[in-house]
Amino acid sequence: MALSTNRTAINHLLKPLTVSTRHLSSATITIETSLPFTPHKIDPPSRAVETNPKELMKFFNDMALMRRMEIAADSLYKAKLIRGFCHLYDGQEAVAIGMEAAITKKDCIITAYRDHCIFLARGGGLHESFAELMGRKDGCSKGKGSSMHFYKKESAFYGGHGIVGAQVPLGIGLSFAQKYSKEEHVTFAMYGDGAANQGQLFEALNMAALWDLPAILVCENNHYGMGTAEWRAAKSSAYYKRGDYVPGLKVDGMDALAVKQACKFAKEHVLKNGPIILEMDTYRYHGHSMSDPGSTYRTRDEISGIRQERDPIERIRKLILAHDIATEKELKDIEKEKRKVVDEAIAKAKESPMPDPSELFTNVYVKGFGVAVFGADRKEVRATLP
Repeated sequence: MALSTNRTAINHLLKPLTVSTRHLSSATITIETSLPFTPHKIDPPSRAVETNPKELMKFFNDMALMRRMEIAADSLYKAKLIRGFCHLYDGQEAVAIGMEAAITKKDCIITAYRDHCIFLARGGGLHESFAELMGRKDGCSKGKGSSMHFYKKESAFYGGHGIVGAQVPLGIGLSFAQKYSKEEHVTFAMYGDGAANQGQLFEALNMAALWDLPAILVCENNHYGMGTAEWRAAKSSAYYKRGDYVPGLKVDGMDALAVKQACKFAKEHVLKNGPIILEMDTYRYHGHSMSDPGSTYRTRDEISGIRQERDPIERIRKLILAHDIATEKELKDIEKEKRKVVDEAIAKAKESPMPDPSELFTNVYVKGFGVAVFGADRKEVRATLP
Protein backbone atom coordinates (compact mmCIF):
# COMPACT_ATOMS: atom_id res chain seq x y z
CA MET A 1 0.00 0.00 0.00
CA ALA A 2 1.52 3.31 -0.99
CA LEU A 3 1.32 4.54 2.60
CA SER A 4 3.31 7.75 2.64
CA THR A 5 2.84 9.82 5.77
CA ASN A 6 1.88 12.57 3.36
CA ARG A 7 -1.92 12.47 3.57
CA THR A 8 -2.27 14.29 0.24
CA ALA A 9 -0.30 11.55 -1.50
CA ILE A 10 -2.51 8.90 0.07
CA ASN A 11 -5.69 10.63 -0.99
CA HIS A 12 -4.36 11.09 -4.51
CA LEU A 13 -3.52 7.39 -4.79
CA LEU A 14 -6.88 6.27 -3.47
CA LYS A 15 -9.08 9.00 -4.93
CA PRO A 16 -11.09 6.81 -7.35
CA LEU A 17 -11.83 4.38 -4.54
CA THR A 18 -13.00 6.64 -1.73
CA VAL A 19 -16.70 6.65 -2.56
CA SER A 20 -18.79 6.24 0.54
CA THR A 21 -17.66 2.85 1.78
CA ARG A 22 -18.84 3.46 5.37
CA HIS A 23 -22.18 1.79 4.60
CA LEU A 24 -20.94 -0.53 1.84
CA SER A 25 -19.09 -3.18 3.83
CA SER A 26 -18.74 -5.49 0.84
CA ALA A 27 -17.80 -2.81 -1.71
CA THR A 28 -14.59 -3.78 -3.49
CA ILE A 29 -11.55 -1.58 -3.00
CA THR A 30 -8.37 -2.12 -5.00
CA ILE A 31 -5.11 -1.22 -3.26
CA GLU A 32 -1.61 -1.34 -4.65
CA THR A 33 0.95 -3.05 -2.42
CA SER A 34 3.50 -0.83 -0.70
CA LEU A 35 6.39 -2.48 -2.53
CA PRO A 36 6.66 -4.72 -5.60
CA PHE A 37 7.05 -8.47 -5.09
CA THR A 38 10.57 -9.70 -5.85
CA PRO A 39 10.40 -13.08 -7.63
CA HIS A 40 12.80 -15.99 -8.10
CA LYS A 41 12.12 -18.36 -11.02
CA ILE A 42 8.47 -17.34 -11.16
CA ASP A 43 6.30 -14.50 -12.46
CA PRO A 44 5.11 -12.42 -9.49
CA PRO A 45 1.46 -11.78 -8.65
CA SER A 46 -0.21 -8.46 -9.37
CA ARG A 47 0.42 -5.61 -6.95
CA ALA A 48 -3.27 -4.68 -7.17
CA VAL A 49 -5.02 -6.32 -4.21
CA GLU A 50 -8.78 -6.47 -3.84
CA THR A 51 -10.21 -5.88 -0.39
CA ASN A 52 -13.29 -4.29 1.18
CA PRO A 53 -14.18 -2.18 4.24
CA LYS A 54 -15.26 -5.22 6.23
CA GLU A 55 -11.91 -6.95 5.68
CA LEU A 56 -9.91 -3.84 6.50
CA MET A 57 -11.81 -3.39 9.76
CA LYS A 58 -11.23 -7.05 10.59
CA PHE A 59 -7.52 -6.61 9.94
CA PHE A 60 -7.44 -3.61 12.28
CA ASN A 61 -9.45 -5.35 15.01
CA ASP A 62 -7.42 -8.55 14.89
CA MET A 63 -4.02 -6.86 14.81
CA ALA A 64 -4.98 -4.47 17.61
CA LEU A 65 -5.98 -7.48 19.72
CA MET A 66 -2.74 -9.31 18.92
CA ARG A 67 -0.66 -6.26 19.75
CA ARG A 68 -2.42 -5.79 23.06
CA MET A 69 -2.09 -9.47 23.94
CA GLU A 70 1.67 -9.41 23.40
CA ILE A 71 2.13 -6.22 25.41
CA ALA A 72 0.12 -7.81 28.24
CA ALA A 73 2.25 -10.98 28.00
CA ASP A 74 5.33 -8.79 28.49
CA SER A 75 3.87 -7.46 31.75
CA LEU A 76 2.81 -10.92 32.95
CA TYR A 77 6.30 -12.25 32.32
CA LYS A 78 7.90 -9.42 34.28
CA ALA A 79 5.44 -10.16 37.10
CA LYS A 80 6.65 -13.81 36.99
CA LEU A 81 3.19 -15.11 36.12
CA ILE A 82 4.65 -16.45 32.87
CA ARG A 83 7.79 -18.52 33.36
CA GLY A 84 10.35 -20.08 31.05
CA PHE A 85 10.70 -18.89 27.48
CA CYS A 86 8.42 -16.28 25.93
CA HIS A 87 8.82 -14.93 22.39
CA LEU A 88 6.58 -12.02 21.39
CA TYR A 89 5.18 -11.26 17.94
CA ASP A 90 4.42 -7.52 18.08
CA GLY A 91 5.48 -5.93 14.80
CA GLN A 92 4.94 -9.08 12.78
CA GLU A 93 1.13 -9.22 13.00
CA ALA A 94 0.59 -8.57 9.27
CA VAL A 95 2.07 -11.97 8.42
CA ALA A 96 -0.44 -13.87 10.57
CA ILE A 97 -3.39 -11.72 9.44
CA GLY A 98 -2.59 -11.65 5.74
CA MET A 99 -1.87 -15.36 5.57
CA GLU A 100 -5.15 -16.25 7.27
CA ALA A 101 -7.11 -14.00 4.90
CA ALA A 102 -5.89 -16.03 1.91
CA ILE A 103 -6.58 -19.57 3.14
CA THR A 104 -9.08 -21.80 4.94
CA LYS A 105 -8.99 -23.73 8.20
CA LYS A 106 -8.38 -26.87 6.13
CA ASP A 107 -4.98 -25.51 5.14
CA CYS A 108 -2.32 -26.41 7.71
CA ILE A 109 0.04 -24.05 9.50
CA ILE A 110 3.04 -25.08 11.56
CA THR A 111 5.49 -22.61 13.06
CA ALA A 112 8.31 -22.10 15.53
CA TYR A 113 8.06 -20.69 19.05
CA ARG A 114 6.79 -17.15 18.20
CA ASP A 115 3.32 -18.62 17.93
CA HIS A 116 0.79 -16.72 20.07
CA CYS A 117 -0.66 -14.57 17.28
CA ILE A 118 -0.74 -17.40 14.74
CA PHE A 119 -2.90 -19.28 17.26
CA LEU A 120 -5.26 -16.30 17.55
CA ALA A 121 -5.47 -15.95 13.77
CA ARG A 122 -6.41 -19.63 13.50
CA GLY A 123 -9.40 -19.00 15.75
CA GLY A 124 -7.85 -19.54 19.15
CA GLY A 125 -9.20 -17.66 22.16
CA LEU A 126 -7.60 -15.18 24.54
CA HIS A 127 -8.57 -17.22 27.60
CA GLU A 128 -6.88 -20.34 26.22
CA SER A 129 -3.84 -18.25 25.29
CA PHE A 130 -3.27 -16.59 28.65
CA ALA A 131 -4.10 -19.78 30.54
CA GLU A 132 -1.45 -21.61 28.51
CA LEU A 133 1.11 -18.84 29.00
CA MET A 134 0.59 -19.09 32.75
CA GLY A 135 0.69 -22.88 32.75
CA ARG A 136 -2.97 -23.35 33.67
CA LYS A 137 -5.35 -26.23 33.02
CA ASP A 138 -7.59 -24.25 30.63
CA GLY A 139 -4.69 -23.54 28.27
CA CYS A 140 -4.78 -24.65 24.64
CA SER A 141 -2.17 -27.31 25.47
CA LYS A 142 -3.60 -27.95 28.95
CA GLY A 143 -0.92 -25.81 30.56
CA LYS A 144 1.89 -28.16 29.56
CA GLY A 145 3.27 -26.28 26.58
CA SER A 146 3.44 -22.66 27.72
CA SER A 147 4.54 -19.95 25.28
CA MET A 148 6.33 -22.12 22.71
CA HIS A 149 3.76 -24.88 22.25
CA PHE A 150 0.36 -23.47 21.35
CA TYR A 151 -1.74 -25.94 19.36
CA LYS A 152 -5.18 -26.13 17.76
CA LYS A 153 -5.62 -29.27 15.70
CA GLU A 154 -9.27 -28.59 14.83
CA SER A 155 -8.11 -25.48 12.95
CA ALA A 156 -5.12 -27.29 11.42
CA PHE A 157 -2.63 -25.39 13.58
CA TYR A 158 0.12 -27.83 14.51
CA GLY A 159 2.24 -25.65 16.80
CA GLY A 160 4.33 -24.06 18.27
CA HIS A 161 7.84 -25.79 18.23
CA GLY A 162 10.88 -25.01 20.35
CA ILE A 163 13.67 -26.66 18.36
CA VAL A 164 15.02 -24.27 15.73
CA GLY A 165 13.93 -25.37 12.26
CA ALA A 166 12.53 -28.73 13.39
CA GLN A 167 8.96 -27.80 12.44
CA VAL A 168 9.81 -27.55 8.73
CA PRO A 169 10.20 -31.30 8.10
CA LEU A 170 6.98 -31.84 10.04
CA GLY A 171 5.27 -29.31 7.81
CA ILE A 172 6.52 -31.14 4.72
CA GLY A 173 5.04 -34.29 6.26
CA LEU A 174 1.68 -32.56 6.59
CA SER A 175 1.82 -31.54 2.93
CA PHE A 176 2.73 -35.12 1.98
CA ALA A 177 -0.39 -36.33 3.81
CA GLN A 178 -2.50 -33.77 1.95
CA LYS A 179 -1.23 -34.93 -1.43
CA TYR A 180 -1.48 -38.61 -0.48
CA SER A 181 -5.11 -38.05 0.55
CA LYS A 182 -5.78 -36.13 -2.68
CA GLU A 183 -6.86 -33.03 -0.74
CA GLU A 184 -6.93 -29.62 -2.36
CA HIS A 185 -5.29 -28.03 0.66
CA VAL A 186 -1.79 -26.77 1.42
CA THR A 187 0.63 -26.45 4.32
CA PHE A 188 2.45 -23.32 5.44
CA ALA A 189 5.71 -24.30 7.18
CA MET A 190 6.99 -21.18 8.93
CA TYR A 191 10.49 -20.44 10.20
CA GLY A 192 12.69 -17.43 10.90
CA ASP A 193 15.85 -16.13 9.29
CA GLY A 194 17.74 -17.66 12.22
CA ALA A 195 16.60 -21.12 11.11
CA ALA A 196 17.18 -20.52 7.40
CA ASN A 197 20.62 -22.17 7.44
CA GLN A 198 19.41 -25.39 9.04
CA GLY A 199 20.32 -28.53 7.09
CA GLN A 200 17.00 -30.21 7.84
CA LEU A 201 15.20 -27.38 6.05
CA PHE A 202 17.03 -28.14 2.79
CA GLU A 203 16.56 -31.89 3.16
CA ALA A 204 12.82 -31.42 3.64
CA LEU A 205 12.62 -28.94 0.76
CA ASN A 206 14.36 -31.42 -1.53
CA MET A 207 11.74 -34.07 -0.78
CA ALA A 208 8.91 -31.57 -1.24
CA ALA A 209 10.30 -30.62 -4.65
CA LEU A 210 10.87 -34.24 -5.69
CA TRP A 211 7.26 -35.13 -4.94
CA ASP A 212 5.68 -31.79 -5.95
CA LEU A 213 4.10 -31.40 -2.52
CA PRO A 214 1.68 -28.53 -1.74
CA ALA A 215 4.14 -26.94 0.69
CA ILE A 216 4.69 -23.23 1.20
CA LEU A 217 7.82 -22.46 3.19
CA VAL A 218 7.44 -19.09 4.88
CA CYS A 219 10.60 -17.40 6.11
CA GLU A 220 9.63 -14.66 8.55
CA ASN A 221 12.74 -12.55 8.14
CA ASN A 222 12.77 -10.13 11.06
CA HIS A 223 16.49 -9.55 10.36
CA TYR A 224 17.85 -10.85 13.66
CA GLY A 225 18.33 -14.49 14.62
CA MET A 226 18.35 -14.00 18.38
CA GLY A 227 20.92 -11.18 18.61
CA THR A 228 22.72 -11.91 15.36
CA ALA A 229 22.01 -9.74 12.32
CA GLU A 230 21.22 -11.69 9.15
CA TRP A 231 24.31 -10.41 7.33
CA ARG A 232 26.54 -11.87 10.05
CA ALA A 233 24.93 -15.32 9.86
CA ALA A 234 24.12 -15.89 6.19
CA LYS A 235 26.36 -15.54 3.14
CA SER A 236 23.19 -14.91 1.17
CA SER A 237 20.30 -13.26 2.99
CA ALA A 238 18.05 -13.45 -0.09
CA TYR A 239 16.09 -16.23 1.58
CA TYR A 240 13.47 -16.40 -1.14
CA LYS A 241 16.24 -17.55 -3.52
CA ARG A 242 17.72 -20.11 -1.19
CA GLY A 243 15.59 -22.91 -2.61
CA ASP A 244 17.69 -22.73 -5.80
CA TYR A 245 15.52 -25.01 -7.98
CA VAL A 246 12.38 -24.03 -5.99
CA PRO A 247 10.61 -20.76 -6.91
CA GLY A 248 10.51 -17.96 -4.37
CA LEU A 249 8.93 -14.60 -3.69
CA LYS A 250 10.03 -11.75 -1.43
CA VAL A 251 7.08 -9.98 0.21
CA ASP A 252 6.68 -6.86 2.34
CA GLY A 253 5.72 -8.66 5.53
CA MET A 254 4.58 -5.42 7.18
CA ASP A 255 1.82 -5.02 4.58
CA ALA A 256 -1.14 -7.28 5.41
CA LEU A 257 -2.61 -6.95 1.92
CA ALA A 258 0.70 -7.86 0.26
CA VAL A 259 0.92 -10.95 2.50
CA LYS A 260 -2.65 -11.89 1.59
CA GLN A 261 -1.91 -11.55 -2.14
CA ALA A 262 1.31 -13.54 -1.89
CA CYS A 263 -0.28 -16.37 0.11
CA LYS A 264 -3.24 -16.61 -2.26
CA PHE A 265 -0.81 -16.74 -5.18
CA ALA A 266 1.38 -19.32 -3.43
CA LYS A 267 -1.55 -21.59 -2.61
CA GLU A 268 -2.68 -21.66 -6.25
CA HIS A 269 0.90 -22.32 -7.37
CA VAL A 270 1.76 -25.22 -5.06
CA LEU A 271 -1.45 -27.13 -5.76
CA LYS A 272 -0.36 -27.36 -9.38
CA ASN A 273 3.43 -27.16 -9.31
CA GLY A 274 4.88 -28.10 -5.94
CA PRO A 275 6.67 -26.03 -3.27
CA ILE A 276 7.48 -22.35 -3.12
CA ILE A 277 9.38 -20.15 -0.64
CA LEU A 278 7.89 -16.89 0.63
CA GLU A 279 10.26 -14.52 2.39
CA MET A 280 8.31 -12.12 4.58
CA ASP A 281 10.36 -8.99 5.19
CA THR A 282 9.15 -8.10 8.68
CA TYR A 283 10.38 -6.81 12.06
CA ARG A 284 9.92 -7.59 15.74
CA TYR A 285 9.72 -4.76 18.23
CA HIS A 286 10.61 -6.82 21.30
CA GLY A 287 13.85 -8.70 21.71
CA HIS A 288 14.22 -12.30 20.59
CA SER A 289 12.68 -13.47 23.84
CA MET A 290 11.87 -11.85 27.17
CA SER A 291 15.44 -12.44 28.33
CA ASP A 292 16.67 -10.23 25.48
CA PRO A 293 16.23 -6.45 25.86
CA GLY A 294 16.59 -6.18 22.08
CA SER A 295 18.70 -3.03 22.27
CA THR A 296 22.28 -4.29 22.45
CA TYR A 297 22.58 -5.28 18.79
CA ARG A 298 20.35 -2.61 17.23
CA THR A 299 19.64 1.02 18.00
CA ARG A 300 16.48 2.45 19.48
CA ASP A 301 16.36 4.77 16.49
CA GLU A 302 16.15 1.74 14.20
CA ILE A 303 13.19 0.34 16.12
CA SER A 304 11.34 3.67 16.31
CA GLY A 305 12.02 4.28 12.61
CA ILE A 306 10.34 1.00 11.67
CA ARG A 307 7.39 1.82 13.94
CA GLN A 308 6.92 5.21 12.28
CA GLU A 309 7.39 4.12 8.68
CA ARG A 310 6.24 0.50 8.39
CA ASP A 311 4.03 -0.44 11.35
CA PRO A 312 1.37 -2.86 10.03
CA ILE A 313 -1.46 -1.53 12.19
CA GLU A 314 -0.77 2.08 11.27
CA ARG A 315 -0.82 1.18 7.58
CA ILE A 316 -4.29 -0.30 7.90
CA ARG A 317 -5.41 2.64 10.05
CA LYS A 318 -4.38 5.06 7.28
CA LEU A 319 -6.30 3.07 4.68
CA ILE A 320 -9.43 3.00 6.82
CA LEU A 321 -9.27 6.74 7.39
CA ALA A 322 -8.48 7.49 3.75
CA HIS A 323 -11.56 5.52 2.67
CA ASP A 324 -13.80 7.06 5.34
CA ILE A 325 -14.59 3.59 6.68
CA ALA A 326 -14.22 4.69 10.31
CA THR A 327 -13.13 7.80 12.20
CA GLU A 328 -9.96 8.22 14.24
CA LYS A 329 -12.09 8.22 17.41
CA GLU A 330 -13.80 4.97 16.42
CA LEU A 331 -10.45 3.30 15.87
CA LYS A 332 -9.13 4.54 19.21
CA ASP A 333 -12.29 3.21 20.87
CA ILE A 334 -11.62 -0.18 19.31
CA GLU A 335 -8.11 -0.18 20.78
CA LYS A 336 -9.49 0.75 24.21
CA GLU A 337 -11.98 -2.10 23.94
CA LYS A 338 -9.14 -4.52 23.13
CA ARG A 339 -7.39 -3.48 26.34
CA LYS A 340 -10.54 -4.27 28.29
CA VAL A 341 -11.05 -7.64 26.56
CA VAL A 342 -7.43 -8.64 27.20
CA ASP A 343 -7.61 -7.60 30.87
CA GLU A 344 -10.78 -9.66 31.34
CA ALA A 345 -9.18 -12.69 29.68
CA ILE A 346 -6.15 -12.42 31.97
CA ALA A 347 -8.35 -12.20 35.06
CA LYS A 348 -10.27 -15.29 33.97
CA ALA A 349 -7.08 -17.20 33.13
CA LYS A 350 -5.68 -16.49 36.59
CA GLU A 351 -8.68 -18.32 38.05
CA SER A 352 -7.89 -21.47 36.07
CA PRO A 353 -6.26 -24.17 38.25
CA MET A 354 -2.84 -25.65 37.66
CA PRO A 355 -2.84 -29.02 35.84
CA ASP A 356 -3.24 -32.10 38.01
CA PRO A 357 0.09 -33.90 38.59
CA SER A 358 -1.39 -36.93 36.80
CA GLU A 359 -1.17 -34.90 33.58
CA LEU A 360 2.56 -35.66 33.57
CA PHE A 361 1.65 -39.13 32.26
CA THR A 362 -0.82 -38.09 29.56
CA ASN A 363 -0.06 -37.31 25.91
CA VAL A 364 3.12 -39.38 26.09
CA TYR A 365 1.95 -42.68 24.61
CA VAL A 366 -0.76 -43.37 22.03
CA LYS A 367 -4.09 -44.19 23.67
CA GLY A 368 -5.74 -47.59 23.34
CA PHE A 369 -2.66 -49.82 23.50
CA GLY A 370 -2.90 -50.70 27.18
CA VAL A 371 0.45 -49.20 28.10
CA ALA A 372 1.59 -50.06 31.63
CA VAL A 373 4.29 -48.28 33.62
CA PHE A 374 6.44 -50.56 35.78
CA GLY A 375 8.95 -49.98 38.52
CA ALA A 376 12.65 -50.73 37.95
CA ASP A 377 12.21 -54.38 39.00
CA ARG A 378 9.28 -54.82 36.55
CA LYS A 379 7.28 -56.60 39.25
CA GLU A 380 5.07 -53.79 40.50
CA VAL A 381 2.78 -51.91 38.12
CA ARG A 382 3.04 -48.23 38.98
CA ALA A 383 0.32 -47.02 36.62
CA THR A 384 -1.87 -48.21 33.77
CA LEU A 385 -2.40 -45.63 31.08
CA PRO A 386 -5.52 -45.46 28.90
